[in-house]
Amino acid sequence: MTLACGCPESFPGWHEQDINLGGRLTHTVTLPTLLHMPVGYELRRERQRQTLQRLGLKETWPGLVLLRTGLLRGKILRLLEPATSPASGLSFLPQPFWVRGWLHQGPISAMAQSARRMQSALVQAGKKPLELYLSHLTCPRCAELRGGEKILLLRRWVESPALLKRLNKGT
Repeated sequence: MTLACGCPESFPGWHEQDINLGGRLTHTVTLPTLLHMPVGYELRRERQRQTLQRLGLKETWPGLVLLRTGLLRGKILRLLEPATSPASGLSFLPQPFWVRGWLHQGPISAMAQSARRMQSALVQAGKKPLELYLSHLTCPRCAELRGGEKILLLRRWVESPALLKRLNKGT
């Protein structure tokens, strides 16, 4: 279920955990961005929700939207329950697709410190950080009622033998 504002009612407890999302069905929508700032995010998120509802596709965690920004273009992903559909935008995440979760509590302007802590922990474990996904768990309208602003950061990573070797050499 999602709340009236579109925020997820529940979300996975992935704080400081490594999760393999590989092989999961996703629905992806492109998103224009300007210097990593999403343009029309809420409109595209709502259109994607309506499309999934019209197609009868169910989300694993309703309302949990993964946002990946870029210099000029980003994308919005939603994790779906296994299904078959000829709809465009459906794909499977590559196998493996490891992500490290981090629950940031506070505004997006203070998110950099949480992202650095998560990245540092990955590097110390010999894992090479790749792209970063954000999932806004609360919006400004419901944040006060739900314990403040919450953003789930998901950093994709791959094993790095070279990094692990360099870390082991230093000790």
